[in-house]
Amino acid sequence: MRSSSPAAARRSRTPAVDAAAAAAVDLARAAAEDTSAPEYVGDHLGLLPEGDRVVTHYFVCLDPAYRGWRWAVSVVRASRAKNVTVSESVLLPGDDAMLSPAWVPWSDRLRPGDLGPGDLLPTQADDERLVPGFTDTSGTSGETDEELFWELGLGRHRVLSAEGRDQAAARWHSGDAGPATPMARSAPAHCATCGFFVPLAGSLRQGFGVCANEYAPDDGRVVSLDHGCGAHSEAVVMPAAAESAPPIVDELGYDVMPSATLTDEEALGHS
Repeated sequence: MRSSSPAAARRSRTPAVDAAAAAAVDLARAAAEDTSAPEYVGDHLGLLPEGDRVVTHYFVCLDPAYRGWRWAVSVVRASRAKNVTVSESVLLPGDDAMLSPAWVPWSDRLRPGDLGPGDLLPTQADDERLVPGFTDTSGTSGETDEELFWELGLGRHRVLSAEGRDQAAARWHSGDAGPATPMARSAPAHCATCGFFVPLAGSLRQGFGVCANEYAPDDGRVVSLDHGCGAHSEAVVMPAAAESAPPIVDELGYDVMPSATLTDEEALGHS
């Protein structure tokens, strides 16, 4: 009767070590040296049976660029054959090997400012920041008044969604154009009261606009209503402090000043 215990099942799945393949240490070492260089192949670490008459030998990798890695050379002996041949030779990481970070898709690696001239950044069809802009109800007659749609601002197939507006508002308000910067904290007034402040269109006009002061550090950029800088249109110009003239000392003339005269008795009393 066949045993059904887990230990017996594991023993039945473990392939037997082929003696000829296990003894082919020199053949495996020569294959690793041929793949790399003799000086980069170290001591034999052991072997592992991979299947019937298939054994993988492991060697220390001495290459300074691959510390903690090891050479793995698989050798095989064909059925009823006497000679052992090399199947493959690869470099595998050990437990303390330095590995590259896990793969991250390009869409997750992208950061603001990465896009350069000539680069294309496709937007996914299900991007949560966008929603359909309008629906063409003219059918197939081709009578869509594109000029009218353009004048009404409806010439875009997709527009910002509520999620997209919220993300942009949070990003702008917490960035360099928000109220928490040193420039904004030291400003004489907020951008909301500045004559150079141009409000945005749509719902974002409630919190943001564009600076139109060429001398301001945020000229041409989106700023929040509670942002500010020293180039505010209503900033008061402080008058320059008047410098006092140095004292004039007349060393050529003199003035006669009266003084009290002491009597003989007073003089004797002070002597």
